[in-house]
Amino acid sequence: MKDAETLVLPPVPAAGVGVEDPWGEDHDPVVPPEADPPRRSVTPWLLPTLLMGALAVTGADRTGPAGGDVANPLHHLLLRAWTTVFGGSDLALRTPSILAVTATAALVAALAARVFTPRVGLLAGLIFALLPATTRYAQQPQPYALAMLAAVLATWCLVRALEAPTARRLAGYGAAVLLLGTCHAPALLLLVGHGWAVVVFRRGLAPRWLLVASLGAAPAVALLLLGAGHGDRLVAGVAPTLDVLAATPGQLFGVTALAGVLAWLALFSLPLRRSAAIYTAWAVAPPLALLLIAQVTPVWLPAVLLFTLPAWATLGAVALARVHAGWCVVVLVAVAVLAAPVQVALRSPDPDQRADGRLTRITRLWTPPGGANAVAPGPRGAGGG
Repeated sequence: MKDAETLVLPPVPAAGVGVEDPWGEDHDPVVPPEADPPRRSVTPWLLPTLLMGALAVTGADRTGPAGGDVANPLHHLLLRAWTTVFGGSDLALRTPSILAVTATAALVAALAARVFTPRVGLLAGLIFALLPATTRYAQQPQPYALAMLAAVLATWCLVRALEAPTARRLAGYGAAVLLLGTCHAPALLLLVGHGWAVVVFRRGLAPRWLLVASLGAAPAVALLLLGAGHGDRLVAGVAPTLDVLAATPGQLFGVTALAGVLAWLALFSLPLRRSAAIYTAWAVAPPLALLLIAQVTPVWLPAVLLFTLPAWATLGAVALARVHAGWCVVVLVAVAVLAAPVQVALRSPDPDQRADGRLTRITRLWTPPGGANAVAPGPRGAGGG
């Protein structure tokens, strides 16, 4: 009977020591030393980084689609500072997004490897890199790429805070939320998923999480309220009609078939273990929150939800990692084949959609009369760069 009690009952802490989770499920797992740790730690993020970088750079110097104008004053200031140093050529304007998406692929793989296994991390990073939407927004001077990077970073900090909610880790999470709101304020919808995870898995942390998240989001929310006071819209979206919602998967993932494949794979990752549940909340909660807001004001825009792509890629990787390696290769090849037509179309010349032309309009929008000089196209349409 003593052995049975030892197996069932948690260890009793010393007197005066409070233990929120006596089974130790919320603490960092003890990882035994690996026979070849450098290879296991590098491979999950290295291959996705190289693939994402290659796809993002290929054709980035051509005059391809530059996307719609996004009225984000903080992102505009970043672009102004960037063009001051590196010029205003198409490639120079797209470089911040290229770097952000490449770093995102690395973080997606590294975080999935940390939360699940190195194999899941490798697959998650590769799936994310192969999605046409990631390449598309890697080649646009818009805030979406930076928002994806900040979303992965914030989730990484949340995972660490859930494991051990120290003041340092909570401060890091607050800084990541601040970066997220600075990059793209609507991406703060990620906090809906984070809040659900905190309440479900570490309810005692909820008050501190709410305080830290509120402080991190405050500057972006203040800017949104200031803009609303001047008649600006939160997002230049539309009302979520049935036709609009039906077109959302294809617009978000780049190809409707890819959205179906990832959603099908994600169904096998839905059991509410902490690791999978955090990613499920990341993928599902923000779209539901945006849908509710869109019932009041027309703000539905698939691009706003791009920061959920890392979660969808990881959920697909979790399911895919359970099958034989050969089937993993088959699925990755299928994803690449489905994405190929869009990848080619993204690199088709379109002189009417030059990135620098978009930046000029954004710059003029956020430069007050008599203020700093706007970035103007040079002889090559690139601000002399």
